Amino acid sequence: MYAKVTSLGVTGLAGYLVQVEADLSGGLPQFNLVDLPDSAVKESSERVRSAVKNLHYPWPPSRITINLAPADVRKTGPVYDLPVFIGILAAQGKLPAPGPERAFLGELGLDGTLRPVTGVLPMALAAVQQGIKELYLPAENAAEAAVAEGLTVYPARNAQEVVLHLCGTELLAAAKPDGYDENGVWLGPDMADVRGQSEARRALEIAAAGGHNLLLVGPPGTGKSMLAKRLPGILPPLTYEEALETSAIYSVAGLLRGRDGLIKERPFRSPHHSVSATAIVGGGTVPRPGEVSLAHNGVLFLDELPEFSRDTLEVLRQPLEDGQVTVSRVHGTASYPCKFMLVAAMNPCKCGYLGHPTRECTCTPSAIEQYRRRISGPLLDRIDLHVEALPVEYEELAAEQGGESSAAVRGRVIAARALQQERYRHLPGVRCNAQLPGSALRRYCRMTSAAEKILRGAFERLGYSARAYDRILRVARTAADLDGSEMLDTAHLSEALQYRSLDRKFNIR
Repeated sequence: MYAKVTSLGVTGLAGYLVQVEADLSGGLPQFNLVDLPDSAVKESSERVRSAVKNLHYPWPPSRITINLAPADVRKTGPVYDLPVFIGILAAQGKLPAPGPERAFLGELGLDGTLRPVTGVLPMALAAVQQGIKELYLPAENAAEAAVAEGLTVYPARNAQEVVLHLCGTELLAAAKPDGYDENGVWLGPDMADVRGQSEARRALEIAAAGGHNLLLVGPPGTGKSMLAKRLPGILPPLTYEEALETSAIYSVAGLLRGRDGLIKERPFRSPHHSVSATAIVGGGTVPRPGEVSLAHNGVLFLDELPEFSRDTLEVLRQPLEDGQVTVSRVHGTASYPCKFMLVAAMNPCKCGYLGHPTRECTCTPSAIEQYRRRISGPLLDRIDLHVEALPVEYEELAAEQGGESSAAVRGRVIAARALQQERYRHLPGVRCNAQLPGSALRRYCRMTSAAEKILRGAFERLGYSARAYDRILRVARTAADLDGSEMLDTAHLSEALQYRSLDRKFNIR
């Protein structure tokens, strides 16, 4: 007796089909599961056996062989419990064998309860590409699976409901996808709460408008963290494609449970400075996305930047350049997108008061140099905007009204992003100025003769690197977009150059 049930798996962010074959043959009662299962998959035999008996179905007194194809891909997790359960019952003739247009996934409890699994969204999208019409899974995973257009999703609380549906006795209700609204209202911290810091506010607006990396430097209590936490409120809303990409990463990481299908706000990740390099880029026995991927299409905020270990900071260099990270482990290799904005904050020295107008710095010159050397030149060179946050005057703190609201700033940011999306519509993968490849800079960053003279003079005096040249042009392009100008003028280049102040203070070339 034989039955074949379609299921799904995921490697990295790519879903793929898995054929679960159940064969009942003569011989002593035995359960064999083959084709590269990990320990969680192997243990499904006990979960399935208990679920079958507790739901009062017969357990076959014969040799049971379960094959998970393809054989050359390692199967991980408890996602195959439900298809194995269905395959054993179908092989006994207790229910009609499901056709290839139906797929099943889910973890079983010993009483037959269906428990949620990770990576459902990438698997659902792969199911659509492979022509699958119906997907049966745990009810907690229904919202994210229903996002896949062209797929009918049947959520179930236990395996008994799936069996009754397949037998035509009690039909399951299909899950309805939630609508996606790109114009959500930001309910988080507002820029209006920020007092003073006009230069830092302007830098935040430029960073949001162009997707640029930002470093805030200043004494304790000047509002560096406060400003960074208000950045998501001025970023443009996620597009549907960006929401799909971000949600797929969170689905694989197991962080999508309890959400409404798609993530609708740009992620803001703020790991503690004790985080390891592996947690930043991803890894583990089975590769999982790290902080840089969880911040995809959003913000990765590193507070107290010099307190992070050198190894942790250095692993950021390649993801910042490529927008993708590849994690290789014994059990496989996975690639994850990581196009994020790096926002960091730091003190100017160990005590924090170097350059403070009223408090004296207690650090020695060697201590200051040692503190700054914790941040390598190549990493600092990849940060577009260097901004000094100065102490706020009493009059600004005591003012009844704060600064401009996040909604007002966001309106200008959205208008600038719209210009960029129209300008780069023929460049695949480019959504903002920060992602503009170096080969296209001359075409899209045309300068007036006066602006070019300013840029040439700055490079001759300060000896900037080629990477700094590209980043200055991208920031100037964003400043011009906020002004509605197609040409880069002197004001745009001058502003972009002033945001490279740490190149001189840290002697970065």
